[in-house]
Amino acid sequence: MSGGVPDGIDRRTYIKGAALLAGGGAASLSGYAEQDQQWSNTLEVMHGWTGGDGAEALDALVSAFEEEYPNMDHDFRAIGGTGNVNLDQAVAQRLRDGEPPSSFAGWPGKNLVQYEGVLGDVEADVWDEAGLKEAHAEDVVEACRFNDGFSAVPIGSHRMNDLFYNVEVLEQAGVDPEGIDSFDAWMDALDAVASETDAQPYANSLSTWTILQFWAVNMLGSQGYDAYTNFIEGNGDEAAVRGAFENVQTVFENYLNDDAPEIDFTEANQRIMSGDAAFIHQGNWAAGAYVTEGLTFGEDWGRIQFPGTEDMYGFHLDSFIYPGGQLDNPSPEESKAFLRFAGSEAAHIAFNQYKGSIPRGLRQRGAATADDSPRSRRDSGRAVGPRRRARQQLRRSVRRGRRHESVHGDHVGARRGRSGTPTRPNRHPTVPPSNRFPRRQIRVIRS
Repeated sequence: MSGGVPDGIDRRTYIKGAALLAGGGAASLSGYAEQDQQWSNTLEVMHGWTGGDGAEALDALVSAFEEEYPNMDHDFRAIGGTGNVNLDQAVAQRLRDGEPPSSFAGWPGKNLVQYEGVLGDVEADVWDEAGLKEAHAEDVVEACRFNDGFSAVPIGSHRMNDLFYNVEVLEQAGVDPEGIDSFDAWMDALDAVASETDAQPYANSLSTWTILQFWAVNMLGSQGYDAYTNFIEGNGDEAAVRGAFENVQTVFENYLNDDAPEIDFTEANQRIMSGDAAFIHQGNWAAGAYVTEGLTFGEDWGRIQFPGTEDMYGFHLDSFIYPGGQLDNPSPEESKAFLRFAGSEAAHIAFNQYKGSIPRGLRQRGAATADDSPRSRRDSGRAVGPRRRARQQLRRSVRRGRRHESVHGDHVGARRGRSGTPTRPNRHPTVPPSNRFPRRQIRVIRS
């Protein structure tokens, strides 16, 4: 197996297969190439992919779009900020001012409720014309429905219940990751890292979204699928919710880096890559960063499903949303053409192969595997290239206590603090009250 692709299957065929609805003989994703058409307006798309694997994925998406629509002027505007907070604020301000973009990136599902009245319906011109209902999984289709129509088109999905680790650190600690099948087993592993290595047992940021995301996966793992689902549906059990928070508190108080309130998750993830930390919980976009840096799955990094979620698949969707309704979309024809493209095979291959995500969302129910990201593995037998060699040197330098600049220009520190207190989330200052906190709900299916 090379690069996460089974031997004998080329990468394009593999990714294309992942993008099709498993079982039932679904139609393939449709592509549109209106190359000779002349366009009157500039397409403006706002998004939050400003760095790392996200920026690389967006660049690939834009390049593929330019091949399909060489005559269309466009402006893909990147709005930086963790957890899409700045993007959400910028979009909300544009919508309130009556000056919407052509489209913007955001999560479908309940996240669309905050935009009541200012979203348009693209069911006929996008979903039906491009055959997207047949091409995408039922759960994905339903998530993009809004007010008896469709206001969003999916671009990819991230798995949310992964726990990533540095292979060498766990080997030094004598930890077998396959034996981590419960919260208590994970605590034993964290203790071993703390006592047997110089690495931080658990690294992450204390951004609002990372705290909520970590609580959610603890709720799933320690309290179970039914308790989590009941909570999401408004029928939560207080004891179960408190139990999940107690697990979060245990990790934050005993194993988390002390500068977690000051850094973002990308810097925390750099510490996994450098060997300065053992574990991090993130969506599978973390794997996209490892692959981008030339690290080898199974040799440099690994992943397990978060303890207690071994038979579950937690995911969320990324999509592009269509402004309209009470507002006039500034480029309706261009916007719809872009959304048809965004739902196509070409767009999903271009974007997801770099993002660490999965084309258009779901595999067949009950068929989720340990390596759902098309780029979640690399050939462990390849020669050591210059980027990998630089990483090895970086790991050795960090362990000697020196601070070195990473390939991204971020500093990888050698701090060993093990305490951290969750910061109180700030209220969203400019967006509607319903969006004070990111509404990226983790959807779950069980095998």
